[in-house]
Amino acid sequence: MQNALATEIANAAARLVVEEGLEWGPAKRRAVKELGLPARTPLPDNDLVEDAVREYIGLFCADTQPFELRALRELALVWMQRMQAFRPYLGGAVWHGTATRLSDIYLSLFCDDSKSAEIALIDHHVNYEPRSVTGFRGELVDMLSLSSRSPELGEEIGVHLLIYDLDDLRGALRPDARGRVQRGDAQAVRRLLQQTPTSSTSS
Repeated sequence: MQNALATEIANAAARLVVEEGLEWGPAKRRAVKELGLPARTPLPDNDLVEDAVREYIGLFCADTQPFELRALRELALVWMQRMQAFRPYLGGAVWHGTATRLSDIYLSLFCDDSKSAEIALIDHHVNYEPRSVTGFRGELVDMLSLSSRSPELGEEIGVHLLIYDLDDLRGALRPDARGRVQRGDAQAVRRLLQQTPTSSTSS
């Protein structure tokens, strides 16, 4: 019964992730609310949600998502090249392949000086919003959020730069529970781009 409920929540969350661009945590919590379940209902783990997202994309977005994913990876690579001095690594849905045009781009930067990336944005007259978020080790890290236009998609995309210490790089590259690398550098992103379509099959 518990497994069936977790799957139901994951499927509802997947729809919110794909159709509304919600992050997985908020999507899971809203799914519980929309399903009329108690607020304390245990949430499905991210692996279950990811499987549901991939299934949803396969059913409803198979003709558009590959092109949108490629466009996001191309934009991510632009920002990785701009911020290459800070050892950028791409993570999240754009890295794992579950992103759509509603998804944001998450880049982890590994700096000797946490303020150096911020100074670089200021020097290039980039408007950004600083805030603190929970990092991959559960600690608070600085995040610089900005908006960048995707020429392929014709719209603004959120780009978030998470600032880590250089010493955190080794931990960031540890495999996840499924044995997959959780982030990739610019070279890895270029390899992914070689494997994805160059145009939308629906056009």
